[in-house]
Amino acid sequence: MNLAIDGVRIPDSTLAREITTLVRDTETDLLFHHSSRVYYFAALAGRRRELSFDPELLYAGAMFHDMGLMPAHSSANDRFEVDGANVAADFLRSHGIAPSDVYTVWTAIALHTTPGIPQYMDPVVALLTAGVEMDVLGIAYEQYGDVEREAIVRAHPRTPRFKEDIIQAFYEGIRHRPESTFGNVKADVLADKDPSFRRGNFCSVIRCSHWAG
Repeated sequence: MNLAIDGVRIPDSTLAREITTLVRDTETDLLFHHSSRVYYFAALAGRRRELSFDPELLYAGAMFHDMGLMPAHSSANDRFEVDGANVAADFLRSHGIAPSDVYTVWTAIALHTTPGIPQYMDPVVALLTAGVEMDVLGIAYEQYGDVEREAIVRAHPRTPRFKEDIIQAFYEGIRHRPESTFGNVKADVLADKDPSFRRGNFCSVIRCSHWAG
């Protein structure tokens, strides 16, 4: 079902349908429905903020943003955000999308867990982060109406323990590459799930460098 909320719906295009099929067949139900909700929340935020954005690019960013958590697309050392961005970029290039648009989607996914920066960038970059923050963290929750939220969740359900389930999904996707979480919010996930985890310390890196003084 292609839900329509306040004029927002999944783009009716071959590209969007192929994205849906690929992500549906690759990700878990948890991540697929999460990503779908992210698109709706992101697009609604764009309408509310009166931003001009390409729905197909935003949809690509939303649907691919957690692909790097999946074993088939998970590298040994890169941040999962970069893995997901690379999968999206490869897919879009294979469909003839302009390099500048590919880069926009890549950037949106790569930065979606980096607070304080995306909101000053291209609307696709800003809105993807807004959608993720709404669905995972509840940021700007009150800016969406009850009817909007309920319709989105009805179409793309949250699990009964979604908060814990999504944290577990993050952990499973990054636990083999703890160094990739340095300076990133995902270090909090490892600290929560793994008592032996010791996060990198920026000041320690400075003090232990080869520079004198």
